[in-house]
Amino acid sequence: MHTDNLSRWVHDHVFDTGNNAAERGTRIVMWITLAMMVLEIAAGWWFNSMALLADGWHMSSHAVAIGLSALAYATARRYAKDPRFAFGTWKIEVLGGFASAIFLLGVAVMMVIGSAERIVSPQPIQYQEAIVIAVLGLLVNVVCAVILGKAHHHDHNDHHDDGHHHDHHDHHDHHDLNLKSAYLHVIADAATSVLAIVALAGGWMFGWSWLDPAMGMVGAVLVAVWAKGLIGETGKILLDREMDHPVVDEIRAVVERADETQDTRIADLHVWRVGKNVYACAMTVVTHDAALTPDAVRQRLSVHGEIVHSTIEIHIFPR
Repeated sequence: MHTDNLSRWVHDHVFDTGNNAAERGTRIVMWITLAMMVLEIAAGWWFNSMALLADGWHMSSHAVAIGLSALAYATARRYAKDPRFAFGTWKIEVLGGFASAIFLLGVAVMMVIGSAERIVSPQPIQYQEAIVIAVLGLLVNVVCAVILGKAHHHDHNDHHDDGHHHDHHDHHDHHDLNLKSAYLHVIADAATSVLAIVALAGGWMFGWSWLDPAMGMVGAVLVAVWAKGLIGETGKILLDREMDHPVVDEIRAVVERADETQDTRIADLHVWRVGKNVYACAMTVVTHDAALTPDAVRQRLSVHGEIVHSTIEIHIFPR
């Protein structure tokens, strides 16, 4: 798929059924998270529990981040056919994932600060009430994870049913990073709920009040590691750092394939991602073959359906 096929791909595939499922799932999870946030904050005030209040406000950051993911889907869909976006609006979703990852990193910092405050100034905890709410929060997170997991499964199947991709390109498969960011927020919340339950149970049964801030520190490190990985994945795409991707070597291989009459080489090559699993490329080809044309090079590239746009310049050097 090349120059005149690019616009068709943008219109037909920039916001497919997989994205629709992901948007719906993310929106549902956002509302569930907001409801749980309000419940935890209200319970914190009612039971005078700083632990529940802190977890409620902590959940608010997840609600904002998941809301950002839902907004990114809606914005990408709204502008999907806007001709000003030369390669479609997919990177809006990646940008949403990046922003969400920054929020996740902020959550980790808040967890460290809150845990450090608890170590310096321990606060009395109403363990039984706090455990009940923490368990409820965990169950809510499991439900949210299932919803987003189904959306991911829909997206994954939709990708593999796309006729433009083939089995031998499976190593190019990339997850929906916006959906992944929302999923990580849910998993991070679930992990902190598990750690909170362990800490509260230890404090309730054995009087280990230090366990609560200690588990908070552990959770913060775990969340920070997840955030760092997501920032790296989304940042690489936003900055077009793709020249180490296997598709680059595959482009070189099919264009520079040896034959009996001429020597053809790529002198300059740029490859960047314009969709979850599709790429554009620009190249300068040097050759001794006076008959070589850009269309002939595109024909060679056609074995790789993930290359949806190519700009080709040819320099012919007589033997």
